[in-house]
Amino acid sequence: MIRTHTTLHSPSDALTLTPALRSPKEHLVRAAENLWRVHDAHDRIIGHLRTLWHPLGVRYRAERLHLATGTFRSIGEFWSPDDAVSALRG
Repeated sequence: MIRTHTTLHSPSDALTLTPALRSPKEHLVRAAENLWRVHDAHDRIIGHLRTLWHPLGVRYRAERLHLATGTFRSIGEFWSPDDAVSALRG
């Protein structure tokens, strides 16, 4: 994968850009402005990735949808999208 430099003009730019993942095992599909569904290699949804603004930079929250209540449950917050997606694998 070729990564290119992107100029961010505001914190909201960083929150809405689709995060790049290093692993080919998963891919992201946008669900909302700062929320993506995480699909595995078989195109099953394994969870969600949400971007959050933090004074030190963008944080990535791994979440799972709790169907009974219709709410998201946080799995954890991470500094990289790869770490967040890794938390959804288990």
